[in-house]
Amino acid sequence: MRIISGDLGGRRLLAPRGLDTRPTADRVKEALFNILGPPAPAPGRRFRVLDLFCGSGALGLEALSRGADEALFVDEDSKAVQATERNLEELGLLARGRVIRREVGATLIGLEGPFDWVFLDPPYDGGALDRALRLLGSRPIVDDAGVACAEHHSRNPPAERYGALALAGRRRWGETVVSFYRTEGRTEGRTDGRPATEGSPPDPGPTGPKGSGDGDGGEPTP
Repeated sequence: MRIISGDLGGRRLLAPRGLDTRPTADRVKEALFNILGPPAPAPGRRFRVLDLFCGSGALGLEALSRGADEALFVDEDSKAVQATERNLEELGLLARGRVIRREVGATLIGLEGPFDWVFLDPPYDGGALDRALRLLGSRPIVDDAGVACAEHHSRNPPAERYGALALAGRRRWGETVVSFYRTEGRTEGRTDGRPATEGSPPDPGPTGPKGSGDGDGGEPTP
């Protein structure tokens, strides 16, 4: 695994030992961040990222490399936490990242937002994604101009709505799918809710960039 782009592009990442975590493939990670575009903080605010079920921390670290101001990493697995902490240290990002070893649901119940980008990459089986999305949709954790990106298997898509979170679109790479959620009241057709300006991320739904399923844009799903 490696950082794809940004200030730390090309740097290698330490992966947790064992089979308890499933890292996001580099091609999916690259495509995901191409869809999101560069971090665009609101005036006077820091751009905050939340990496849930963080594993090695690859998604939050990629966001920091591309310009996010700070990231919070959450995982209950001790090997994942150790790997993320080691990656933050090796990359010189300790001042911009914090790691919590705790079950994601328990963390979300008491977590104060908002966060601009929220990444969820739980085990494909077991219902952890559904519970996390329900909690995210019931609390002001995802910023009104933010987006939550949930990775899952194509055979088990999450629901289209969780409280205030509504599905904006899905993109597929083989059997891997990322579902994008935004809160109600965002600007129609935008992932970040901001006006369509240069550098803003495209809508990830069917009107977004097309792809074959193996290319950068991924394949829109129904």
